[in-house]
Amino acid sequence: MILEEEEEEDPLSGVANLFDAAMVFAVALLVALVISTSVPELLNPTADITVVKNPGQENMQVIIKKGREIKVMNMTEQVAGGQGRKLGTAYRLTTGEVIYVPENATG
Repeated sequence: MILEEEEEEDPLSGVANLFDAAMVFAVALLVALVISTSVPELLNPTADITVVKNPGQENMQVIIKKGREIKVMNMTEQVAGGQGRKLGTAYRLTTGEVIYVPENATG
């Protein structure tokens, strides 16, 4: 009789469960990667941090977080200017060090 026949089990039915488990594992790894970077400090209301994105490139950004306030500064082509006076001279040595010599150096 037709009602008494047993259905054959699909030999690949377990593969679907393995795929689901792999997807959960991959999402867990992504979450761990995001948490391991500097993101937790951004979520902490008492932490003060500064992040520089794309340093030295034309789309550079500086993100400054002080307490709950977050400020994003984009690099522009504008040159800062104003009035002032010369304070001294800076020299870069062959070792890469920068030495600042004040204008009115005494002894």
